[in-house]
Amino acid sequence: MSRTEGHPNSWYAATANPHPEHPALAGSVRADVCIIGGGYTGLSAALHLTEKGYDVVLLEASRVGSGASGRNGGQIHSGQRRDQDWIEARMGRDDAMKLWRMAEEAKALLHDLIARHNIDCDVRPGLIVADHKPGYVAHSHAYARKLNEVYGYPHAAPLSREELRALVGADIYHGGMIDRGAGHLHALNLALGLAAAASAAGARIFEGSRALAIREAAKVTVETATGAVEADWVLECGDGLQDGLDARVDHYVMPIANYIAATEPLGARAAEVIANDAAVADSRFVVNYYRLSRDGRLLFGGGESYTRRLKADVGTFVRPYMLRVFPQLADARIDYGWGGLLGITMSRMPFVRRLSPRVLTAAGYSGQGVMLAPYFGRILAEAVAGQLGRFDVLETLPVPPFPGGPLMRWPLLVAGMSYYALRDRL
Repeated sequence: MSRTEGHPNSWYAATANPHPEHPALAGSVRADVCIIGGGYTGLSAALHLTEKGYDVVLLEASRVGSGASGRNGGQIHSGQRRDQDWIEARMGRDDAMKLWRMAEEAKALLHDLIARHNIDCDVRPGLIVADHKPGYVAHSHAYARKLNEVYGYPHAAPLSREELRALVGADIYHGGMIDRGAGHLHALNLALGLAAAASAAGARIFEGSRALAIREAAKVTVETATGAVEADWVLECGDGLQDGLDARVDHYVMPIANYIAATEPLGARAAEVIANDAAVADSRFVVNYYRLSRDGRLLFGGGESYTRRLKADVGTFVRPYMLRVFPQLADARIDYGWGGLLGITMSRMPFVRRLSPRVLTAAGYSGQGVMLAPYFGRILAEAVAGQLGRFDVLETLPVPPFPGGPLMRWPLLVAGMSYYALRDRL
């Protein structure tokens, strides 16, 4: 399967760096660690484990980066998926501070991996949070000050309506904040760079090798259609795309579909859309997120669906969301449109658990995986090596199971998301 077939009509695929294909697993192999999933988490875990001297096999159902890691909005956020106020209310200030520091470590690791392995993924600074309701602005301004004063983070600053309007060419926002320590990048090229680094370090990567079953005995065996891997450890890193493989994860993580459209190159109009080349995410629960590409296109993420089947005509689906923000782009052609499945949890906090003595998982980033997932991959590698400090902190994150288990999570999610979508419009 070609890279374009793995990412139908994706601008990321059309502009991907050169990369090798990896063979499918054929027959039985032995490894110290078997990793399921060739996205950011699995690739980072493979890289860090091989650097520690472990023999690693990574199984990817399609192509590396073909899931959410190669299809997302490419936004690098600060902190966890929920803000520090939410975390403090549920876990206390001390644990909230630990999680903030871990998120900053995650951001530093991301930039270190890119620099150390010479990954060409077009990293650029800045992320704007744009408030679509006037009542949200005071909280955004107070939150920026709190990050400055309580968390010692100097890169967040409030934006008035006028200041935001000078940066984002949309009349629908009332203010917000800017995070100059955040940013954006080419999502697929990051995944391909991590795969190249892991492979060069000695990890064996098998594409077209979907994990079908996990058998636990004295060793753990992962079965595919054409082979099997026997290992001392298994790391489940498939996120939403491994749905159905392990009920222990399915109770807590479920896939939803997000969609992105890319316009034609906008030329001089690009600076009228986003003046400072930052990424933007708005305050809606069903968030709009967008940024400019290196060739001057607007990459606009808007809308979700709650089935496993992706929409066929993504450009037509996303265009109305884009035009509500930027009506001046009504004449702009849509050149690319693609979707992808990401894993979410009930609390939107990541699900990191020891499923059994030899099986670990990290999943459910709920849209914050660009920055968190490579770091969580390193934490899984540390746990395999017996360093449990960070892993133990993440196991305490409040992630309740979906009510009714895997069978009821779909209808309940649709009902809940319909409520929040209505709230966004009111």
